[in-house]
Amino acid sequence: MPSHPRPTVRRRKVGGEFKRLREAAGIKMEEAAERIGGDKSKISRQENGRQGITKLEAEALLELYRVEDQRLKTALTTMAREGRRKGWWMQYSNLVSELFQEQLSIESDAVRILVFQPLLVPGLLQTREYAEECIRSVGKDASEERIESFIALRMDRQEILRRENSPQFVCLLDESVLHRAVGGPKVMAAQLQRLIELNNPPQLSIQVIPFGQGWHAGLDGAFSILSYPDPMDLDVARLEYLDGTLYLEEDEPVNRYKLAFDQLWASALPSRQSMALIARVAKALTS
Repeated sequence: MPSHPRPTVRRRKVGGEFKRLREAAGIKMEEAAERIGGDKSKISRQENGRQGITKLEAEALLELYRVEDQRLKTALTTMAREGRRKGWWMQYSNLVSELFQEQLSIESDAVRILVFQPLLVPGLLQTREYAEECIRSVGKDASEERIESFIALRMDRQEILRRENSPQFVCLLDESVLHRAVGGPKVMAAQLQRLIELNNPPQLSIQVIPFGQGWHAGLDGAFSILSYPDPMDLDVARLEYLDGTLYLEEDEPVNRYKLAFDQLWASALPSRQSMALIARVAKALTS
């Protein structure tokens, strides 16, 4: 019996949208399968995200389902095409798990990334030296070659913030992140200076939630919210924990994290004040 890859967030979302459109049009699976030269099981696999949809299949199904919304058609055919494209991370496929490859995939496709981090500078903003300290700390038994590969992967991952169509990136840091001198004062001071250099609102915004705020909505841990092109309105909440990563896709839990992020954003220092605080901590580390 053929095996099919574990459905990714993107495939589940795209497949779910095609299922919604098929049902709204009153089309049976058999009819949809005939249109693309497949069988009922293929449509089922596509709709539950276990098999990708090619661009040609997407166009044929959208015609069958009588979809006239051009923006929706463009979004779906684009995601179908890019879903079959090999990502830059495939060069590291022997290094990272399928789950982490999924994380890189959905991160690469997002048009907006909202991040709250109470402990460490997020990987997308780390200097090489800061990243190396983090990676060596959790991979004490790994070979030097493997550690270097993980560092290279993290640095390559940051390219999404430098590309022409980079996602909007909003990062909220608890003030404790600034005072946790990962790698020592010199490494941490350079990392804080990097944050100042990267900050460029509204495209890339870094803000700090000060100690004086007391309790806030992010004390339960780090999380991210990734959004995808309209009109599909795809939003995914990503939660990080000790043993891995959890993705939430249902509207209700995702909306709770959106509300939490909005509350955190409201409690954060404005951009200019955040940069001033980061600069003061960096100066103290080097004095």
